[in-house]
Amino acid sequence: MDLVLQKFFMPLFDIFTTKVSIGGNYVSLYDVVKLIFWLLIVVLLSGALRNFLKQRLLVRLRIDQANREVIATIISYSTGTFGFLVVLQGIGIDLASLAVIAGGLGIGIGFGLQDITKNFVSGLTLLFERTIKVGDFVEFDGLSGYVKAISLRSTVIRTREGGDVFVPNSILSENRILNWSYDSYIARIHLPVGVAYSSDPVLVTETLLKSAYMEPAVLHDPSPLVLFRGFGDSALEFELRVWVNRIDKEPDLRSSLNFIIEYNLRQHGITIPFPQRDLWVKNPEALNLLTRPKKEAQNIPPSVPLPQPPQLPTQSSKPLSVRSLLRLVTYFENLSDLEVRQLIEIGYRKRLVPSQVLFHEDEPGDAFYIILSGSVEVFVAKLSKHLTILGAGQFFGELALMLGIPRTATVRAVEETILFVINRKGFEKLLQEHPELSEVIVQELGKHKEELAQRQQQLRDMGLLDATEDDKNPVSWVRKRLKKIFSL
Repeated sequence: MDLVLQKFFMPLFDIFTTKVSIGGNYVSLYDVVKLIFWLLIVVLLSGALRNFLKQRLLVRLRIDQANREVIATIISYSTGTFGFLVVLQGIGIDLASLAVIAGGLGIGIGFGLQDITKNFVSGLTLLFERTIKVGDFVEFDGLSGYVKAISLRSTVIRTREGGDVFVPNSILSENRILNWSYDSYIARIHLPVGVAYSSDPVLVTETLLKSAYMEPAVLHDPSPLVLFRGFGDSALEFELRVWVNRIDKEPDLRSSLNFIIEYNLRQHGITIPFPQRDLWVKNPEALNLLTRPKKEAQNIPPSVPLPQPPQLPTQSSKPLSVRSLLRLVTYFENLSDLEVRQLIEIGYRKRLVPSQVLFHEDEPGDAFYIILSGSVEVFVAKLSKHLTILGAGQFFGELALMLGIPRTATVRAVEETILFVINRKGFEKLLQEHPELSEVIVQELGKHKEELAQRQQQLRDMGLLDATEDDKNPVSWVRKRLKKIFSL
């Protein structure tokens, strides 16, 4: 039995152990199997090292996702290459002698594997230059999605729909790629809106800006902007431009804003027209012959009323208009519609929950507020003294904003409240772009000399009045004060 097994296995053993000369190295089939085994071990260990670095060690070191991917990939590939060389040396293969074979095969490999080589080099370029990183939202050639992984051959992009697309690295390095999140996800989207010719452009502007601020993803800085694009065939053409915090959510945000815009336009009675064409009949008498009623229909008395289509319900009440509320402010009542529109544009909406404090007394007066809905309580906390309750349509803080004086009371919300806010930054921008407005405000403030004198004295008592701007004439003081505060 032993002889039979020996006769059977001896030829196989000879086949596995017989060495063949390759480039000066003697290699057997057993060495090849051992080489493949150890190379698999190196590949598995390199992959495990990459995952350990990316998912554990680098996470604990608080390195961001994009850098984790780069570091883990480079270290794992470097380790794998080193392990490959160690295995070859351990098997007994002289690496110096393989250089001759590698040089001979180099040209053939270069032509046969040029795409793989190009993708490999492009992958290294992407990893080192980091123009595209893991987590970025990119768009190219009609494809958009998130960079899920970058390897040395290809990049995985996950689309919004959840599919994974494998893109060769050479395509990403050689073509124009729009990286929406290179620095941040903040970007601007444009929404065209057409309204009927009978619409008030100022009210349309106010409504569009109000709609923008109702969407939480819209940023207040940079602030939304409304452009009057022109006069269309059947509509006044506007465009709402808003900056959003996540451009990758653009389809969802565009839909949300369109819903809000349509609702607010309807609330204000602003119609969105449809294309119309006027038809002129050259010979109307010929049309009368064609439309003459039949003989039996001529007996119908003319007094019989024709059935009327049902009337759609109309909105009985409209929301408060910021424009009309600004007109109630003494200092703004003589501004033109265009100037009021700019006031509306620089403002934004702020929501307060019940009992939320808007500001405390003695804090800097850096904003002016109009109550659009809800109510607020005004009180002096130091004296535990209730002053008043302000409701929708009322305003406060205009003098504190324009004169830069501290708050004299604390304000908190009684119920859920929405405020229209003009802060110092926006007001300063308006005055710098239209310095003539400052003189209009000075003249309006000058009509209340008594109150101005009180405010001036208050600043003197607090030591906040600069000697260079102090003036016995309250109007002159206001003029100097505005120039100093708003750098006019």
